This record gives sequence, C-alpha cells and structure tokens, in this order.
Amino acid sequence: MSGDRAEQAGPVADPEQPTPTAPRPAGRTVSTQSWRDLAFLHRAVDPALVAPLLPAGTTPDLLDEASYVGLIPFRMHRIGFLGAPGLPWLGSFPETNVRLYSVDALGRRGVVFRSLEAGRLLSVLAARWTARRPCTWAGMDVTRDGDVLSYTSARRWPGPRGAHSRVRVQVGERLPGGDPLGQFRTARWGLHRSGRRGPVHWPDEHAEWPLHRAELLEVDESLLAAAGLPGVTGAPGHRTACCSPPGWRCGSGRR
Repeated sequence: MSGDRAEQAGPVADPEQPTPTAPRPAGRTVSTQSWRDLAFLHRAVDPALVAPLLPAGTTPDLLDEASYVGLIPFRMHRIGFLGAPGLPWLGSFPETNVRLYSVDALGRRGVVFRSLEAGRLLSVLAARWTARRPCTWAGMDVTRDGDVLSYTSARRWPGPRGAHSRVRVQVGERLPGGDPLGQFRTARWGLHRSGRRGPVHWPDEHAEWPLHRAELLEVDESLLAAAGLPGVTGAPGHRTACCSPPGWRCGSGRR
C-alpha cells in the first residue's frame, strides 16, 4: 500500500454498505500478498473503549452498536511490490495482528492496525521505515495438523519483550455467504492511519473470503494489552477461520 491521501476531518458520512468485492478500484498496484491458514478471534467492545486508539478523523465502525477488537494469526505468503512476483522467502512468514475497525469522514470502512507481529526481521524493518506500520519482530510458528491450526508468537523487538500469543483452533464447516459479522470483518477495502493533514486511507481489493466456523481450543495472549487494550480480556466470543483466503492487491488510491 502507498499513496498518502489525507483528508481533513469533518462530519462523518454514513458508513458504506458492506460489499463482497471492492466498491472502487484500488489504483496503481503498490503491493500484492496472500494470507494462509488464518484465524479470526474477535471480542465485541464498547466503541468508547477503542475510539481514543483510532486515527484522528475516524470513528469506530459498529455492528449492532458494538465495535470489535481482532486478534488475527496467519501465514503471510509471497508479498510482492509494484507488480513484481511475490518474494518466496523474504515475503513469506508468520504474522499476528491486533486490529480495530474504523470509518472515515467519507464513510469508507477500514482497518486500524494496533500491532503487527512478524517472523521476518527484514520485513519488519522495511514496513516500519517505508509505511510507518507498528510492526514488531517475533519468534513465531504456524502449524496445521488435519483441521487444527496452532499459532505461537513471542515478541523480540521492539518491546515490550514478553508480549506473546498462543492460539489453537479447530476448523469447522463452511459459513454461508452474506454472514453479517463475516462481512464486517472481511469486507474491508482499505486501512486507516494517521497523516499530517488528517487520516490516511490506503485502499485494497480482493475476492470474497471463504469463512469457516472455528472452535477455540486454546488461547493465551498478552498482545492486546501491549497494543493499548489491557481491559479486553476473556475468551473471544467470535471465532472463524479461513484456510486459503484469496490474494489481494494494495493500491495507491489514485483516481
């Protein structure tokens, strides 16, 4: 993703309706990537809890008057840049992100990353330098045994050292299309971050994700607290998995 397009904060428009595919072209391709063996663990929260953690000029996105905090472990697969083929080693590694859901003044729904643990130090350095993302280097592993997915992460740099997660889920039946919560989590056509003149929106596009129910077998984590959410505790109430999501294209957003 690239192309900082910042808008001044103003009256917030009604959020765009969720759509299974991107409502507008993402613009010139800046990066491509695929996510594999992904688990969604979500907790519903009071919007007032997450509002201070969002970029100025955005507000919490809501579903049935609640917002959500997501813990998302997966395998990043072959990040590519500027239309070049994806990188097999440098662009492939385990990742776990803590994310929130936002709406900007134009009604565009987005994701706000509070932290991104990644198992490849060079990729962490590049993301922190070029995109100013809150990436951290961690010792990580993702394994699959039949329909059971296991994820481990232990932060190395930068701190706080000791931030960790251990998750196991069992993948179940396919969810039908049009699930409201599934759309809320996956029909995200960009990310928001703070810019010098207001919130920046970086667009993306991808095919609809095939979601499955997931039974939570184990969760032990301190990443949410490290991301500024110490009060969000307890087992996630909403779990889904996606074993082979389609790849996506991140653009500059130029029109």
